[in-house]
Amino acid sequence: MHLVMAIKLKRIILLFGLVVMNGGFGQELPRTYKAPEFDLEWRKPTNHPDRIVLSYGEDPATSASVTWRTTAEIDTAYAEIAIATAAPKFWRNAKTLKAVTNTFDATNINGAEVLANYHSVWFTDLQSNTTYAYRVGDGKRWSEWIQFKTAPKENKDKFSFLYVGDTQNFILELWSRLIREGYRKAPDAKFIVHAGDLVNNAHNEQQWQEWFDAGGWIHASIGAFPIPGNHEYQNLSPEATGRSLSAQWEHQFTLPENGPEGLEETAYYMDYQNMRIIGLNSNTDHEKQAEWVDKVFSETDKEWKVVTFHHPLFSASDGRDNKEWRELMKPIFDKHKVDLVLQGHDHSYARGRVSPNENVLDGVNMRDKTGTVYVVSVSGGKMYGLRKNAWDGYDAERDRAAENTQLFQVISIEDDRLSFESYTAVGELYDAFDLVKKEGLPNEFVERNSEAIAERRFSNTIPYQDPLPKELEQLVLSKYPGFQVSRVTFVNDKEFTGYKVRLDKGEERKELSLDVNGKILD
Repeated sequence: MHLVMAIKLKRIILLFGLVVMNGGFGQELPRTYKAPEFDLEWRKPTNHPDRIVLSYGEDPATSASVTWRTTAEIDTAYAEIAIATAAPKFWRNAKTLKAVTNTFDATNINGAEVLANYHSVWFTDLQSNTTYAYRVGDGKRWSEWIQFKTAPKENKDKFSFLYVGDTQNFILELWSRLIREGYRKAPDAKFIVHAGDLVNNAHNEQQWQEWFDAGGWIHASIGAFPIPGNHEYQNLSPEATGRSLSAQWEHQFTLPENGPEGLEETAYYMDYQNMRIIGLNSNTDHEKQAEWVDKVFSETDKEWKVVTFHHPLFSASDGRDNKEWRELMKPIFDKHKVDLVLQGHDHSYARGRVSPNENVLDGVNMRDKTGTVYVVSVSGGKMYGLRKNAWDGYDAERDRAAENTQLFQVISIEDDRLSFESYTAVGELYDAFDLVKKEGLPNEFVERNSEAIAERRFSNTIPYQDPLPKELEQLVLSKYPGFQVSRVTFVNDKEFTGYKVRLDKGEERKELSLDVNGKILD
């Protein structure tokens, strides 16, 4: 009996990563993360509307769209919309609009394996600066009434929007807290910029379900402004010769179709009050988009110009330089005096700016003048290290950076002032600055980092990588002189308890498995 209890106790110790003594090493084993498992039925559509997402048209004062999903059995669907009032029967003034219904047959796409109908409606001829309520359904099964507010027409009053970098991994587990904290911090945000990599595997239904569940009703009530990242592109099958845009993308987002031909709903723009914001698809057709951006900015008199895309012009992380993209797009942004560029991809945070390339003779220090401000941010749980030499060699200056930190950004514009604030997932102010328009001069730059918390790095935050005990590290490196440990993953499952270790020496790489005593198993 005592022997059986001892065996059970040993198993419990191994399972939960408590202190064990093996081979003379006293180790506290790392805690292993138990990822949630999802039943297949969890992501399947039903006859009731789900995945409801709101977006705006080119003119958000007068147009908006809604998209939702059901089973393929629901082949006719509707949206109802009315001006919202405090009277509960505001619906008496509603209009009923028949939806455009498209069948999404992904039964043969690995990772998707679903048959569903997507329904979409454009709400047009709306009144500006007005709160509307809408619901969607098939005439019997309806969603709740959901409210949104159209933009004012030609108004310089304050408005705010949210911007998030890559979601990608641990979507339901970790991105949910981030996007909900963003809503808590900016409940009046008008829309959300999603700077690519909303999921990790482009066609994966579970990951898209996680994205919709994590945001919940936020997706349905605050307009989405998404652009695709590299993880929104993937082969449709092992036999496919090229990567394809997420099979779900055009079905589940209804976006302005005012972009370059062939890039509809992946490159587009919107005019919100005194701002023009352009979303680009940095995965493809760069030259075509460069010509289009030049044209679209040439045609506007909007005071503020903002651009978002996935691959940064000035990378935050090592080994991810996008030189050709930078050399193509930066001169256009400089020409049109773009104020702010919002990017993702690098799984860390960096904010900096370029010179306005003008002689300033008004007595104000050039440090207080700026050209375009560039930001890279990450909202999900996957983290990379920062570029070791900041933005040296980029002809740009990096002012603020972070590692190992989930962040969201609140951007507010009021007349001639843009205020940028970046917050951690627990609501701490991490970065802040203002841009102030000066007639005939570059933007005045107001640094506000004195309001923010100290910079965060891997070295002063909870470790992201699993640690390898010093004794084991010394043992491994003594057997492989000249190598350095570049990655450690602790595994604790039925088949194996120990460390997966990657060693690098120049271009040479070795992948090892070690048990908790330091014995190399392969």
